[in-house]
Amino acid sequence: MMAVAAAQKNREMFAIKKSYSIENGYPSRRRSLVDDARFETLVVKQTKQTVLEEARSKANDYGLTEDEILLANAASESSEAEAAMQSAALVVRLKEGISSLGRILKAIETFHGTVQHVESRQSRMEGVDHDVLIKLDMTRGNLLQLIRSLRQSGSFSSMNLMADNNLNVKAPWFPKHASELDNCNHLMTKYEPDLDMNHPGFADKVYRQRRKEIAEIAFAYKYGDPIPFIDYSDVEVKTWRSVFKTVQDLAPKHACAEYRAAFQKLQDEQIFVETRLPQLQEMSDFLRKNTGFSLRPAAGLLTARDFLASLAFRIFQSTQYVRHVNSPYHTPEPDSIHELLGHMPLLADPSFAQFSQEIGLASLGASDEEIEKLSTVYWFTVEFGLCKEHGQIKAYGAGLLSSYGELLHAISDKCEHRAFEPASTAVQPYQDQEYQPIYYVAESFEDAKDKFRRWVSTMSRPFEVRFNPHTERVEVLDSVDKLETLVHQMNTEILHLTNAISKLRRPF
Repeated sequence: MMAVAAAQKNREMFAIKKSYSIENGYPSRRRSLVDDARFETLVVKQTKQTVLEEARSKANDYGLTEDEILLANAASESSEAEAAMQSAALVVRLKEGISSLGRILKAIETFHGTVQHVESRQSRMEGVDHDVLIKLDMTRGNLLQLIRSLRQSGSFSSMNLMADNNLNVKAPWFPKHASELDNCNHLMTKYEPDLDMNHPGFADKVYRQRRKEIAEIAFAYKYGDPIPFIDYSDVEVKTWRSVFKTVQDLAPKHACAEYRAAFQKLQDEQIFVETRLPQLQEMSDFLRKNTGFSLRPAAGLLTARDFLASLAFRIFQSTQYVRHVNSPYHTPEPDSIHELLGHMPLLADPSFAQFSQEIGLASLGASDEEIEKLSTVYWFTVEFGLCKEHGQIKAYGAGLLSSYGELLHAISDKCEHRAFEPASTAVQPYQDQEYQPIYYVAESFEDAKDKFRRWVSTMSRPFEVRFNPHTERVEVLDSVDKLETLVHQMNTEILHLTNAISKLRRPF
């Protein structure tokens, strides 16, 4: 009943979120993952509060603690949740002296628990000999069995469970295989032509209908399908041509070397031409050949958690519709021109592709607050990042490379440049209505990745993940067997590296 009630509350909160999004659309200038993350955090906090209130009422009904109710609720959601490790503290009041502690410790061992710490003191309560605190780690399912077993024993006066607050509610669901991205298509409705009169296409019925048709194509897409072909109109090609020629003029001087190299390669392969928009399928094939990234169509602005999760699989969710012809140099939302000209060239660079995937991997199972921080780092790097190149400031952020006005602003003396440090970048307020007053400059992509890795290691997620490119599956490294397999694979790679170095040094 508890799980059903919680699920119902989640559906109600989703309905509230959907209503809020539709009724309170606002003219945000660009793709804003950070605002999405903040709104998601608010919804989840409200949902958790509802669950806690229900736990308190159930605790009164059944004589269990709130933590025990939450633990039982979390463990019942799935077999994975039941097998998840749980840190907890048991406070036991012994009636028969400290000698009975041995039976409790034996029970913990029987249920495959690991005792981390034990404290005891003589109790001041009448009829109680000792108060004992036991800190332990155990799977949720076994912990529930331990509690039931101990409650049936008459060797103590009372027992309370205090679950680790970071673990007593199930970690957010995240996809384990690329096919599960079919479930990661939740949209944040903010600034769409049907909803906001300030949108350039608000009064254009033909444009609004076109947007709906392309969105429906994206919603129908499933993992493994070929990306649908979009027959772009002359008006849409005209919009593309205007932006493409502007980027083509500005990129040689202001874009980073990695962007310029990929842009040229896309031109050489006749994917970037001014006479037609590239199709996502041909762009996806190009990326897969160069960095292993691929594309899948998205109907609009995805929630932060869904969008970042796709990056973990080296998949970028891209829109296919085109901004309105009356506003070719500005889009308040992600469109195909922003994706193609802003994101795709750098996703063809191995170093940048690796950085993007590491942001995605860090988001899997992260808390809501950490999703917000990761979104902010994404905003100031992948969307609006700058880097140094031969002593000059160059752009690598997609929001800059597809918006010439902000690009020129970002490299001028009208804004502040700060060194990229993830810890401070992650909490920096950003501007989505005007140009940014602050931009972060990386010494290089490699320097940015090294700093990002060190920062991610401080996050509270109680497990580590890796992406297996052979199975397209994310693996949670939560057992000795998995670690041994990974070590074996690493040893094989090191052997190849050692052999290669030896052969390079060998005289001919």
